[in-house]
Amino acid sequence: MVRLLTRDELRDILAFYQEAGVDDALVDEAPDRLLSAQALANARAPAIEARADSVARQTVVPNAPPPSSSVSSVPSSTIGPDEQRLYDAVPDRPMSVAAVPDEGQVMLARELAQKARTLDELREHLASFDGCNLKYTAKNLVFSDGNPEADLMLVGEAPGRDEDIEGLPFVGRSGRLLDQMLAAIGIDRQTAYIANVIPWRPPGNRTPTPQETEICRPFIERQIELAKPKVLVTLGGPSSKVLLKTTDGVLRMRGKWRTHVTSSGVSIPAMPTLHPAYLLRTPAHKKLAWRDLLEVKVKLASLREMIE
Repeated sequence: MVRLLTRDELRDILAFYQEAGVDDALVDEAPDRLLSAQALANARAPAIEARADSVARQTVVPNAPPPSSSVSSVPSSTIGPDEQRLYDAVPDRPMSVAAVPDEGQVMLARELAQKARTLDELREHLASFDGCNLKYTAKNLVFSDGNPEADLMLVGEAPGRDEDIEGLPFVGRSGRLLDQMLAAIGIDRQTAYIANVIPWRPPGNRTPTPQETEICRPFIERQIELAKPKVLVTLGGPSSKVLLKTTDGVLRMRGKWRTHVTSSGVSIPAMPTLHPAYLLRTPAHKKLAWRDLLEVKVKLASLREMIE
């Protein structure tokens, strides 16, 4: 006899899925797992044929300029059905042809980033940039939070579900833990500046591809350059590797001061540390992050004394 799940068990499963970034069904109806393989193939055949016909009718030109018209979908041959549903959920979005990122888009990103003379201009350039496919499935651009004139800047990897909804970095469970970590050394969001390497949420919280990271890199590097923090904290391995140009793992890097060099040659002391999301999964390592934050506190105090 099959045991039915209790209400509490169902709630725990849904909570697990939510934390994992699962926020959209892949199909409208639950599949019948008891169907035979042949019956399942027969049931899927019409949809597969329809999709094949659709792909055959469309010709996708890589990196084609976006049409001037506004529609609520993009060609099905360029994104998956789950991403299409996410895209359709956002009304009045200008249509643009999603394409595999290439060197041309990287060069355009560098050009737009360098054109920005202020953080507001950089945000506008980033909002108008269509060269990263993550923009098509995200609900909001997640640019920054906090005080851009703060001495301390923290950079994570990419927004999650809560961040995508609110358009601000670190507002979910990881964000609440980060707030507690900063409060422990006398800092809050009014005395820190927070951003991400990737400004759009990857579908399902998947890991950004190297191409997506490389396309977004010029924007975060310019953001750091314009914010001019005295100390930079990289949260987690991905952001540490991108901004510190290393292949070392974060557990090997953390606790040791590194240097981030801007395109204009300015050196900023940087402390790689563990990401709050990792600490939620591995609370025993909070003591390591605490040591890193104490180092940051001492560094900020010493730099202020030098100025005074």
